[in-house]
Amino acid sequence: MTEPKVLSEAEIQKGLAELTGWELRDGRLRKQFQFRTFLRAIAFVNSVAYLAESAGHHPDITINYNRVTLRLITHSEKALTDRDFALAGEIEAKLVTKLVIPPEPAT
Repeated sequence: MTEPKVLSEAEIQKGLAELTGWELRDGRLRKQFQFRTFLRAIAFVNSVAYLAESAGHHPDITINYNRVTLRLITHSEKALTDRDFALAGEIEAKLVTKLVIPPEPAT
């Protein structure tokens, strides 16, 4: 596996513009998903875990009943890298856009 590439502020802003609903908070990429039930939230987390394990890059995950918050940073670099944006993009492409486990609007 190649070394992660630390991104400049301009590269981070460009990457954010390409990701729907992700934000920069406390130096990390962050997105919160809300589901109708706890079990759907857990199924989403399990799907994220498979993607992360395959990428060898793991998000910080917080589960609050039906809300899942993902935070990405490359811990070894203490910065955002190409790996963070790659994983966020994969989550969007495979889990959100393709509606494998769609996030649901708050009710």
